[in-house]
Parts: sequence; structure tokens; C-alpha cells
Amino acid sequence: MSMTVRLTPTVSDTVVMPLGFWAGAATMGIKASGHPDVAMVAVAEGLPDAAVAAVYTTNAVLAAPIIVSQGHLAQNTPDGGGRFGRTRGVICTAGCANAATGPDGEEDQRLLACAMAEGLDIDATRTLALSTGLIGTRLPARRIYGQVADLARAGLGDSASDLAAAADAMRTTDSRAKVASVKLELPDTAGTAKWVTVTGIAKGVGMMHPRMATMLSILMTDAQAEPVVLHELLQRATVQTWDQLTVDGDTSTNDTVFLLASGASGCSPVLPGSTAADSLGDAIGAVARSLARQQAADGEGATTLISCTVMGALDDAEARAVARSVVGSSLVKAAFHGRDPNWGRIVAAAGNARLADAAILVAAGMGEEEATRRAGSPVRLDVATLRVRLCGVEVFAGVPRGFDREALRRLMDVPEATVELDLAIGQGRGEAWGCDLSERYVRENSEYST
Repeated sequence: MSMTVRLTPTVSDTVVMPLGFWAGAATMGIKASGHPDVAMVAVAEGLPDAAVAAVYTTNAVLAAPIIVSQGHLAQNTPDGGGRFGRTRGVICTAGCANAATGPDGEEDQRLLACAMAEGLDIDATRTLALSTGLIGTRLPARRIYGQVADLARAGLGDSASDLAAAADAMRTTDSRAKVASVKLELPDTAGTAKWVTVTGIAKGVGMMHPRMATMLSILMTDAQAEPVVLHELLQRATVQTWDQLTVDGDTSTNDTVFLLASGASGCSPVLPGSTAADSLGDAIGAVARSLARQQAADGEGATTLISCTVMGALDDAEARAVARSVVGSSLVKAAFHGRDPNWGRIVAAAGNARLADAAILVAAGMGEEEATRRAGSPVRLDVATLRVRLCGVEVFAGVPRGFDREALRRLMDVPEATVELDLAIGQGRGEAWGCDLSERYVRENSEYST
């Protein structure tokens, strides 16, 4: 009898280190602030390589860490096309994006891969990379080579504090680290339930917009699964979480999410289409959702998280499109910053909604032919049946609704403001997250490189 239990995952915004991993961080002088700027996650000594899946930015300008990581995965798992394979660990450098730096930038990234590999006594192609910071700057790869090797050799540990240090070192303009964990039970070969952990760390509060990945994240689990299974689960989680996150309308050159599985929990291999895969996918999605919400709440200059829920759409893809359009509207974002209950901007944003790209629709489970046909098409919406609630107050139901404007302004002055739309034409549901647009965002980004 299967011992797999599928329940709504309970997420903890705390660090729990999954079995089979080490982590650590160090200060190597990449950030001008002098704060920790190199993070590392690796498979524990004595264990086989972890299965890994990746989702990358759709920006045509790919940063050197993405190019190198894709190359490494393609070498060790050719059928993965750089999207999944095997790895011993990930290095993240913060303070320099290493994007638009040409062949020299790629060589810098390969040099750091060699440094990490030297410290772990592995082949460099078993490493993956993330970078974040200013575009067009070079990594001081030769200067920090020895420090990277030392971190990999003797600076990693298996405690929650070691992983927390890695999450902190990934930050640039983030005011705080982003972490989330879920515990679930999966069966071993004898049918006995084993505790499994899914934990994620992430950074990113600006230059973030749907079309994946909108930031950097390392997800880790001690479940056992093949790389191709992880990739399917990660893609589906991404569609419902990070593809529904926006801060400022700009998709970065470096956005990457890695999902690593050590298999150290002792559970049976998670097979595609199984109940165990459903449970693991739910846990991955719950962690990703928590991280995405944390990122939106900490958006550069943000004073409030905007959480938009859409129901009654023709299908989930159209519901997600409406939610994305609402939280991505600069007019809506500005209104929330001023605590202005200008619901007309919400209605207008909903009317502008268009479906996602075909690749995102396919990742969500839509057939390729239908996805190609519907990609970018306008959402079906009838204003006569549309209902809008702002912070719990109905402001529109086919026609304007009367409400106390000053009272609603006070309701909007909260850490998380909600928008609910009911299209009343189907069963589709979706959600998205953004933040208000503030003067501080403009000031911070007008001086970013200086």
C-alpha cells in the first residue's frame, strides 16, 4: 500500500537543510559594500552527483553563467539540451552580473568553475553557476580563484546556518534573504514513509518580469528523481509562480532557477505521473510560490505587496494572463503606492491581458498545437459580467459600485493589498504578485551604476 500522502503543503519561511547537501559563503571583494558575495551549494562527499533541472531567462542576451551552465549540462546529459542533467554543485557570485562581457566573461566563468572543481576534487563540467549584479562588468576571476577553491574545499557545512549564509551572500539590492521550506512524506521501497525536504533560497527585487525566471534561485530536495522528472516538475511550478511575478517590467539577462535532488532521504525514485510526483511537485510549487511572494514584497522601493487572484476565466491560462496584466500595470502600481482606489486602472489592465508565450503554455500542460495557436492572443472577457474587489471591497460589478473611498484608502495602506477579479465565464483560476511603484524605485535605479 502506498504511503504517499498528498496534502496542501505547509510552507515555512525558514531554512531547513535537505539531507545530502553542503553550503557556505564568503566575502571576496566583488561587492563594493564588503558584504559576503560568493555563495556555494554542493552535494555531500560520498554521495553520487545530484540530479538537476534548470529554467533560464528568455532574454536574448544570455549572461556568461547561463552559457557555461548550459554547456556543462549538455556535456554530461546530451539529451537534456542544457536544461537538465547531473551536478556536484552551484556557485553564485553577487555584485557582478558577468553579462554582455563576451568571450572573456565566459572564460572568467569557466575559471571559477575550475576553482570550485579543484576544491571539491571533481571535473569542472560537474559545476553550475549563477551571477548577479551590474551588467557589463567583469568578474575578478583570477584574483579570487584561490578563495573559491578554499571555500569549496573547507568552507562548506551541512547546517541550516550554512545555507542561510549562502542565501544572504546572494543578495544585491535585496533588503533581506529569501528562504522557504516544505516537509512531506514519500514512500521507500518497502512502502514505509520517509520524510523529504524541499528548500529554496533566492534573490531578486528588481529587473524582474514574467517569462522566467525573473531572478536567481537554488531549490534543493533530498528526494530521489531523474533529471527529466525534475525538469517537468520545475517547469510546472515556474508557470504558476515565477512566471506570475513582476516588479518593474524588465526581464534580466541572468535569471536562473536550479532544482537539485540528492536522493539522500531514502525514498523510492519519484516516477513521472505518479502520486509521489504529484506530492513532490506540490511541495516544489509551494516553495517557489513563497519565494516569489517574498521577492515581490521586497521589490526595490516597494511599500506593499500586490496580490492578484483571478477566477471565472475561460481556463487557467487566461486567468493567469489577467492576473499578470494587473500586477504588471505601471498605472495600477502607481495607484497602489498612492493608496488610490482607482479601480478603472485594474479594469483597463484586465482588458489588455494577453496569453503567455507558447513555450510557457506548453510547460503548463497545453498541447503544442493549441499553445502555438493561442500564444499572445487576447483574453476573453465580458465587462458586463466582470466583478472586481479591492482589499475585500467590491468596487465594480459590470457597473461601478458605491463605496467609501477614504475607508478603502485606509484598507490599502497595508503590507499586502489584494485584488480579486471574477470574469464569470468559466472555471479558470490564477494568481500573480507585484508591488507598488515608488519614488525610491526611480531614485535607486537612476543611480544604480554610480
